[in-house]
Amino acid sequence: MKKAALSVLAGTMLLTHAAPAAVAQESDGDLILYQNVPGVDTDLEEGLDLRALAVHEDGHFTERADGLEWSSTNENVATVDDSGIVEMTGQRGRSFISVTDGEYTDRIAVDYKPNPDARDGGGPPPVEAQLVPQTGERYDIVDGAVEGMTLEEKVGQMMMPDFRHYDGQEVTEMLPEIEQLVEDYHLGGVILFAENVVETEQTYQLVHDYQEAAEKFGMLVTIDQEGGIVTRLQTGTDLPGNMALGATRNLELAEAAGDVIGAELSSLGINTNLAPVVDVNNNPDNPVIGVRSFGEDPQLVADMGVSYINGLQQNGIAATAKHFPGHGDTSVDSHLGLPEVPHDLDRLMDVELYPFQQAMNAGLDAVMTAHVTFPQIDGDKAISEKNGTEISIPATLSRTVLTDLMRGELGYDGVVMTDAMNMNAITDHFGPVDAAIRAIDAGADIILMPVGLEEVVDGVLDAVDGGELSEAELDESVERILTLKVERGIFKQESPQDPAEGKQGALDTIGQDSHLAVEQTIADDAVTMLKNDDVLPLTPDAEERIAVVGTTYLNSLVSAVGEHHEHVDAVNLSGQSSLTDEQRSTIEAADHVVIGSTTATVAQRSADNAVMQMYAEVMDMKDDVAAVAIRNPYDIMAYPDVDAYLAQYGFRDASFRATAAVLFGEANPTGTLPVTIPDPDGGTLFEYGSGISFE
Repeated sequence: MKKAALSVLAGTMLLTHAAPAAVAQESDGDLILYQNVPGVDTDLEEGLDLRALAVHEDGHFTERADGLEWSSTNENVATVDDSGIVEMTGQRGRSFISVTDGEYTDRIAVDYKPNPDARDGGGPPPVEAQLVPQTGERYDIVDGAVEGMTLEEKVGQMMMPDFRHYDGQEVTEMLPEIEQLVEDYHLGGVILFAENVVETEQTYQLVHDYQEAAEKFGMLVTIDQEGGIVTRLQTGTDLPGNMALGATRNLELAEAAGDVIGAELSSLGINTNLAPVVDVNNNPDNPVIGVRSFGEDPQLVADMGVSYINGLQQNGIAATAKHFPGHGDTSVDSHLGLPEVPHDLDRLMDVELYPFQQAMNAGLDAVMTAHVTFPQIDGDKAISEKNGTEISIPATLSRTVLTDLMRGELGYDGVVMTDAMNMNAITDHFGPVDAAIRAIDAGADIILMPVGLEEVVDGVLDAVDGGELSEAELDESVERILTLKVERGIFKQESPQDPAEGKQGALDTIGQDSHLAVEQTIADDAVTMLKNDDVLPLTPDAEERIAVVGTTYLNSLVSAVGEHHEHVDAVNLSGQSSLTDEQRSTIEAADHVVIGSTTATVAQRSADNAVMQMYAEVMDMKDDVAAVAIRNPYDIMAYPDVDAYLAQYGFRDASFRATAAVLFGEANPTGTLPVTIPDPDGGTLFEYGSGISFE
């Protein structure tokens, strides 16, 4: 029999004959149904998986699966198995589904009734299933948990260190020393990097072991899996990245990208993604955002970002928009220095803040801060520890930005996480303990990658004891963190899943064919042709030779071109300041020349750069040269007279395949430019939205 869709109508008793909420026994413990907790939403097409939470004497809660009995008061309407999975029979009516551990009992109502709003063409209205939660103080489990926590436990929930290396070795498995740190400091989360996530089964086991090491609450296990140039997983689907998505202008593909990433992370047990980047990249000189952004138009960035977030969150993954209040209009990398955005609040509201506001309105889980100064909205100063000079306060440490602006003006009440606290924008000017205290006082809930875990924790505890930090505000932060964990179903499990089952599920999910198809579709639709003076498509005779010239990722481009033509010569300019005689001979002998240009900084794309000067020499030597911007679409600023120019926005294999198909006319380029490309004199080479095709 077909199972019906179930949807939670949170906290609302829809029928007048609804039974009263079950009354908790007079005890310091309890057993409740997860779906009765306020704020938990369920909308499933195939039945409903109920979950039971044990509430302990001190208020903390864990997920319980063993030793439970499930029952239905009306099996003509709904049945429930020994695991809490509910199935509707298709008969109209109401049933109460109950769970007990022999001491405590809870229940929830499920209705199967006509839906007048869905009447089609005047016929009988279809029926729908509705889950009707119980209400009462017993379900306010976050408040009870915070009340029962020690100060040390609260501070621990706010710390999110990385363990990329330990004793000089990459951490790919749980170490006893790390397990002890998780327990001793009551850590609420951890961030993983490429060094930690080498292989699918290994990654699943590591994540599983982190959750096992957690003391009372489930951990936020996070990663920067943006897609494109910031991709941490070393197995799985290599999506082209945000600017490629922006070039497609396709919101369905943006959601599909989030869905693929969300499904793969979820299969590994990773529950929080530090993505998407919703910075508006309106500065072509930006060295750290660039193709990590969807583009320069705030509306495009907002629409793409919200779609991507929806894709993530429908897989139960907590999404994190970054870097608030905007890192796009900077020319300094905050990993290396302290950038400044000089704009006033009106401009920020219209441009930089707009995508964040839209994401917040759409139910965003978390926000990551930017280590960037905004002197027009926060005039406070600090004395730099680096050289004793006066500096503006970066947003991460600014109460004006994080509390007054984000919480007050924008009305955001989700989790706020700092960017990594080991970046030079912070460490050059502030001590690690001082920086953490300032960030918490500013309104940050989670300190990402504190520099010196023990010292930072002790310093924060001392700051609370001394009145420098408010414990009441810490309570608010911990409440937000635990609320996020509850809403995303992140719990310490009393009976964890067998790792073997989880590993197989991850293997079945990671890099599956449907995911790879999304990857290739994005890459195909992103390729943008900005110039073509009758050079493309290439139509070489069988014996003609193609010279492919480049540096980084040259082999990938050569391989992709080689899939379409047999005689391809690679001319690698890496580490050179001029062409060799042999390279000149190869280029001269070629019937067609393709340049693969890769830059990440302003200096690399300068016309004075040695590589760019060699490209110019190639263009002087040969007519009809086609160039491919492998990463940044701005590369043509260094060689505007090139005969044909394609932008692919990323260096993953799918993007090279897509570009090669365009080079040979097997695909028609449909991408449109998501940024403006200026000329060196301050004019415009190519406007936002530019893009031509063969047709």
